[in-house]
Amino acid sequence: MENRMGTEKISRLILTTGIPLMLSLLINSLYNFVDSVFVSRVAEDALTALSLAAPVQVLVSALGLGNAVGLNAAISKALGEKRPDQVKKTASAAIFIACCAWLLISAACLLGVRWYFDWQSGGNETIAAYGRDYLSICMLFSLGQMGQWVFDRFVIASGKSHLFLFTLSAASLTNLILDPVFIFALGMGTKGAAIATVIGQFMGLLAGILINRRWNREITFAFTLRPDWSSVRTILRVGVPSTLVQVLTSFVSIVMNTILLAFSSTAVAVFGVCNRMQGLCTVGVHGVDNGLIPIVAYNYGAWKPERIRQAFRWALVDSLLFFIPFLLLLEIAPGWVMQLFNASGVMMGIGAPAVRWMALAWLISIPNLVVASSLQGLSLARPSMVLTMLRQAVLPVLLALGLTLLGSLDWVWSAFVIAEALCIPLAIRMWSRNMQAVFAPQGKPEHGQG
Repeated sequence: MENRMGTEKISRLILTTGIPLMLSLLINSLYNFVDSVFVSRVAEDALTALSLAAPVQVLVSALGLGNAVGLNAAISKALGEKRPDQVKKTASAAIFIACCAWLLISAACLLGVRWYFDWQSGGNETIAAYGRDYLSICMLFSLGQMGQWVFDRFVIASGKSHLFLFTLSAASLTNLILDPVFIFALGMGTKGAAIATVIGQFMGLLAGILINRRWNREITFAFTLRPDWSSVRTILRVGVPSTLVQVLTSFVSIVMNTILLAFSSTAVAVFGVCNRMQGLCTVGVHGVDNGLIPIVAYNYGAWKPERIRQAFRWALVDSLLFFIPFLLLLEIAPGWVMQLFNASGVMMGIGAPAVRWMALAWLISIPNLVVASSLQGLSLARPSMVLTMLRQAVLPVLLALGLTLLGSLDWVWSAFVIAEALCIPLAIRMWSRNMQAVFAPQGKPEHGQG
């Protein structure tokens, strides 16, 4: 009996795959959002420290994301090709990569966290201290996060996205419960927020292992120090470009923090708030996009191009529908959103226009995100990386640096809107050309050649 990825009506499959991911991403975004809300009650300097820590957290997540994207596409394709032996090799290789990523992150923490905050805090030792306390704990104990990326993607790749809800819920709810305990009751401030976060991540990892062992028998795996190196290379070939994109995204955030710090530390805090809000407000868009990758990958392996085209169209429509309510809220009542972060008058004056600009940028980004996810599903990591680098790194930095000369923060925020708009024609052309190239008339390739 064929997996439902290859048989279920596409309009329904997009929703049944995407909605559990949306709920999971909502929970994940909520605990990042609530982290910032709680920390803003400690001090504005503490909120600024979290904003400065965010680019490094993106770097940490980049290693997990690259592994997840690579294994997601590779396992879904192997499932479509009916190759259970390759599924197990790929799954076991992904676990090995996650452990290597954790060791790399820990080494980077010991070597670089103090230097980073001495540089980025602008000489404010209070901000630097808050940031070091938070980021050191998150990095040294990131094994839970790296492992959770892997086991979450196992259930997504097999089309059992509803199980993802339980793994991420275990992490997020644990964090939500422990945050006020460690931050306020025990008086640990940003250090308490970090402890709550890593405990939550380890709970998510444990839940992921148990759920996959019991309810996701389609994907078997083993813990090994001797992985199948061909599977490692396959995962990295697809996943490394996504990691590089995230690295560049982190670079953008560092550059933006440097630009904004020239205006004020409050502007840096506002940028951090916007990044937290993006995760919350775009859960529908990213839920659809993350669910689209295994759908495209499975039907690529099964050689069903028309189902891929249908999935692409439905992903565009559903992403827009899910984002519009958030767009209206952010454009009509940005001040209400900023009040959640205990905004001062100065922070409100900077934050309200920033929220409106960023909401518009997130709307315009939807076609670019759908194209990038679809290309990843086709194992076309390079064009996906080029598109994402342009819209998230190259263009925003160049535009922001140029618009800074006009001396207004409003022009700096507009850089993100302009960057997304400029990339839409390129994204459409990339999708059209690559679909024609992949499904050329010469016929279906042998397994392992597609």
